[in-house]
Amino acid sequence: MIGIRLDSGIGSTASLLLLGSILLFFPSGTVSSGIVTLKSIQIFTTHGLLSRPIFSSYGLVTAPTVYFNCQGENKTNLPDVKKKNSLYTFKDEESWQPVTEFLNKKCKRCGFYEKNIIMSDGVFDEWEFCPSDFKASDGVYVRLKDKEVSATFYCPECVPRHGRDVVARNHTLRSDNGGTKGNRMRVTSVIFIAVLASNGFIIGVLYRYWLRKKSMQARSGRRHRLS
Repeated sequence: MIGIRLDSGIGSTASLLLLGSILLFFPSGTVSSGIVTLKSIQIFTTHGLLSRPIFSSYGLVTAPTVYFNCQGENKTNLPDVKKKNSLYTFKDEESWQPVTEFLNKKCKRCGFYEKNIIMSDGVFDEWEFCPSDFKASDGVYVRLKDKEVSATFYCPECVPRHGRDVVARNHTLRSDNGGTKGNRMRVTSVIFIAVLASNGFIIGVLYRYWLRKKSMQARSGRRHRLS
């Protein structure tokens, strides 16, 4: 009977490769980023000098130029927002979306502003915008400042872990058979890759052992001939 001794280095390498192949197929439980989009906005006033009613009789009234901005980031102009007291809704597909992105749990200083050429830009609202604001399981956060602005943001990846689990369960209940089949195929692929990797390492170790034995037999034969 032939005994094969596997050194700890080969065993450790095999374990790491198997673990890596499995992690490639399963999503991580840690959220690396959260993309934030604007679902709706309604302004209740204006701050621009030329957007004030006093200039209407002179024909100088212009539509407000509203934008969203987080400190240190580029401004996101909202070209559709032209009138106060009108609700504007969006589909997440607009060219200017998303409005920001959270790369970690740290908050940002963000706000809605109105561009003003003559004076400093007007402020509808400015606050510490945090991923933890998205407490609802559907990933929606509503920001309201009385007599200024109301806005709805969407960030499903910002929802706490338990909230995302609820959303995932609801989505699973609504999914069709095609989605179930897709999940089964994915699990099958993971199992196949894991088995293939294991067999590859075993074959490699056996081949290495065979080469050693063949080399030893060759050396032994040469010694016998010389003696």
